[in-house]
Amino acid sequence: MSGTTVKEFATSDDEVYLKKLGYNIGTTIGEGSYAKVKSAYSDKMQKRVAMKIINRRSAPKDFKEKFLPRELKCMKAVNHQSIIKLYEIIEFEQKVYIVMEHAGHGDLLEYIKLRGAIAEDRSRTMFIQLVDAVAYLHGCGIAHRDLKCENLLLDYQNNIKVSDFGFSRYFEEPAISKTFCGSAAYAAPEILQGIPYYIPLHDIWAMGIILYIMVCASMPYDDSNVKKMIRDQLEKKVSFSKSKTVSKECKDLICHILEVNVKKRYTISNIYAHAWMSEGATGS
Repeated sequence: MSGTTVKEFATSDDEVYLKKLGYNIGTTIGEGSYAKVKSAYSDKMQKRVAMKIINRRSAPKDFKEKFLPRELKCMKAVNHQSIIKLYEIIEFEQKVYIVMEHAGHGDLLEYIKLRGAIAEDRSRTMFIQLVDAVAYLHGCGIAHRDLKCENLLLDYQNNIKVSDFGFSRYFEEPAISKTFCGSAAYAAPEILQGIPYYIPLHDIWAMGIILYIMVCASMPYDDSNVKKMIRDQLEKKVSFSKSKTVSKECKDLICHILEVNVKKRYTISNIYAHAWMSEGATGS
């Protein structure tokens, strides 16, 4: 019983401190390994915000010394309409509060679970927003490295907002890394195999997985068995059998992004130039 009281006081102290700064804390809207995301109202901005609360006490050393500083540095540097905006970073005792734009319609995974596959015209609009955001990040020398449907939030008009920069990092050419990060289901075969990889290609492959999920409402590979998934990736087994409505152009784009040969895999400029990306492309 006493443990609960201590926890309540800790939460209460935080809330009192944040209230003095003009933030009224609401419900929890997301939870990760070392962080919680809460809804809050900002008196100063007169609007709802999202507040990511990171407890340094419970976080491991590499997270505190490597990943968290990178996340904060990248978030401070970016400003794009398809990326969640950072408003403020507050540090209080052992906690870090990241105050961000609130995307009111949840994430892309929830959206697809609720509505099923997204029509190609709508998918194209959303995918272009994602490509624009990633092109901007790569132009700033930043790789996200954790692109997945859960990290693509939707605003009230269902526009894409890239979020969660927990694995992001700056890169410089030749931009090679050995670090596995993100979700296996969205990871390229070279990353899963532990082969040193070209950092921007981490995001490219993930975008191919995301586009597939948008138009098919399922995963292109079964990630319950990673070894089998790598085999399927290497054998170029991308099946569209569950969704017969996907256009040839869309299938072609997905297959070029999910290209095992890194030298042949589409770049951002290849993606922009593809026929499906233009408004006149065939939709479903």
